[in-house]
This record gives sequence, C-alpha cells and structure tokens, in this order.
Amino acid sequence: MQEINPNDIRLSAMNLLARREHLRAELAAKLQKRFDDHELVETTLDQLTEENLLSDQRFAESYIHHRANKGYGPDRIRQELRQKGAGGELVSLAMESVETDWAALAREVRYKKFGAGEPADFREKGRQLRFLQYRGFGGEYSSLAFAGED
Repeated sequence: MQEINPNDIRLSAMNLLARREHLRAELAAKLQKRFDDHELVETTLDQLTEENLLSDQRFAESYIHHRANKGYGPDRIRQELRQKGAGGELVSLAMESVETDWAALAREVRYKKFGAGEPADFREKGRQLRFLQYRGFGGEYSSLAFAGED
C-alpha cells in the first residue's frame, strides 16, 4: 500500500474549496473517498479551519444567499442545510446573520410565477400558497406574498 502524503490531501482539499465553500463534514467525506487515512484527513481539516480556509459558518451563509437568490424560502433552506449535515445551532446562527427580507422575496417569487394580480378564486389562491410552501415560505411569509407593497 502506498503511503499517503499529507500535502496531497491538502492540495485536494484546496482544489475543492477553490470551487465552492464546503461544510467540514462534506469535505471530510469527499477526502476520505480519495484517501484512506482518517487521521491525516482530520488533521488537514483542522489546519484548514485554523487558517480560516474552511468555515462551516461561512458555508452556511453562502448557501443561504445562494438559495435565497434562487427564490427559496427560509424553511426549505433550513431543511437543506440540515440534510447537508449542518447542526441546528449553526443553521440558526447563519439564518440570523443573513439579512433577507423573506416577505419581499415571497412576493417576488409569487409575482414571477403567477403575475401581480390577485388570485381569481380560492382554488387558485390555494395553488399559489402550496407553491410558496413548497419553495419554503411558511404561513406568515406566504400570506404576506399576497399583501400589497408596504
């Protein structure tokens, strides 16, 4: 078996981080597929964290901005972050630190999909509410999406 060079692990990690931010757990899983030395991978990740090249907080904030720009609401983004392995406290802190007007975003998403007019009937309003709910806008933000501009 060939000996693993720690510099190879670092180089692979840096190449992955150059493309986009990663959660530590996500990066560890990718590196452990390539390198069979769990300790060296963890040591490398510790070094990257100390050098502030790897940050779960920065990843979470970046992910929130990215998904909000794609028209997704806070509920869906929280769920996606948890599925990626982000802890509940990290998700809460990141959601608080990102300044997004979720009501305005819900309105914008609704207008883009259905137009600015009011729904013709309850059935159509229900359809639009289900769409907003699917996109991650809870009841409060969904109902504000139907309100006029403040």
